[in-house]
Amino acid sequence: MGFLGWIILGLIVGAIVKAIMPGKVGGGWVTSLLLGVVGAIVGGWIGDALFGGGRMEFWNLGSWLLAIVGGLVVAGIYGFITGRSKTTT
Repeated sequence: MGFLGWIILGLIVGAIVKAIMPGKVGGGWVTSLLLGVVGAIVGGWIGDALFGGGRMEFWNLGSWLLAIVGGLVVAGIYGFITGRSKTTT
């Protein structure tokens, strides 16, 4: 899957990350979408390194799982760095 495919997948993953981690990712939807893109690219890079470049396709469940895990990791790191690990009421 090309770089553009990972960006499109990352935008979708950003919305999923925002739904899974509400309140832990500061900055609203735009930040969540950007973190999703970065997470999907990082997840795709790790997947390519571990499993080889030919198996990562847009409609492959493994690609989606790697992108979601990458998005969650990047969002978690971002939340830790910015101090958004605790929700406020």
